[in-house]
Amino acid sequence: MADAPINLNRYRKARARAEAKREADENAVRFGRKKAERERARAEAERIARALDGQQRDE
Repeated sequence: MADAPINLNRYRKARARAEAKREADENAVRFGRKKAERERARAEAERIARALDGQQRDE
Protein backbone atom coordinates (compact mmCIF):
# COMPACT_ATOMS: atom_id res chain seq x y z
CA MET A 1 0.00 0.00 0.00
CA ALA A 2 1.18 3.56 -0.76
CA ASP A 3 1.99 6.24 1.78
CA ALA A 4 -0.78 8.23 3.40
CA PRO A 5 -2.42 10.85 1.14
CA ILE A 6 -0.91 14.33 1.20
CA ASN A 7 -3.13 17.27 2.05
CA LEU A 8 -2.19 19.68 -0.72
CA ASN A 9 -3.89 22.66 0.93
CA ARG A 10 -1.83 22.15 4.08
CA TYR A 11 1.36 21.83 2.00
CA ARG A 12 0.55 24.98 -0.01
CA LYS A 13 -0.18 27.02 3.12
CA ALA A 14 2.97 25.80 4.88
CA ARG A 15 5.05 26.75 1.85
CA ALA A 16 3.43 30.21 1.77
CA ARG A 17 4.14 30.69 5.50
CA ALA A 18 7.77 29.69 5.02
CA GLU A 19 8.13 32.14 2.12
CA ALA A 20 6.55 34.96 4.15
CA LYS A 21 8.88 34.24 7.07
CA ARG A 22 11.92 34.26 4.77
CA GLU A 23 10.86 37.60 3.31
CA ALA A 24 10.19 39.05 6.78
CA ASP A 25 13.64 37.95 7.98
CA GLU A 26 15.22 39.56 4.91
CA ASN A 27 13.39 42.83 5.57
CA ALA A 28 14.35 42.74 9.25
CA VAL A 29 18.00 42.59 8.24
CA ARG A 30 17.61 45.26 5.58
CA PHE A 31 15.42 47.77 7.42
CA GLY A 32 15.53 46.65 11.05
CA ARG A 33 17.99 49.19 12.41
CA LYS A 34 16.97 52.16 14.48
CA LYS A 35 17.72 55.69 13.31
CA ALA A 36 20.47 56.16 15.90
CA GLU A 37 22.19 52.97 14.75
CA ARG A 38 22.05 54.07 11.10
CA GLU A 39 23.47 57.51 11.97
CA ARG A 40 26.22 55.98 14.12
CA ALA A 41 27.23 53.65 11.27
CA ARG A 42 27.23 56.57 8.80
CA ALA A 43 29.35 58.71 11.14
CA GLU A 44 31.79 55.84 11.67
CA ALA A 45 32.12 55.32 7.91
CA GLU A 46 32.78 59.05 7.43
CA ARG A 47 35.38 59.04 10.21
CA ILE A 48 37.18 56.09 8.62
CA ALA A 49 37.09 57.77 5.18
CA ARG A 50 38.57 60.99 6.63
CA ALA A 51 41.30 59.03 8.42
CA LEU A 52 42.23 57.21 5.22
CA ASP A 53 42.22 60.43 3.18
CA GLY A 54 44.48 62.06 5.75
CA GLN A 55 47.03 59.25 5.48
CA GLN A 56 47.45 59.40 1.70
CA ARG A 57 50.88 60.39 0.54
CA ASP A 58 51.31 63.33 -1.80
CA GLU A 59 53.28 62.66 -4.93
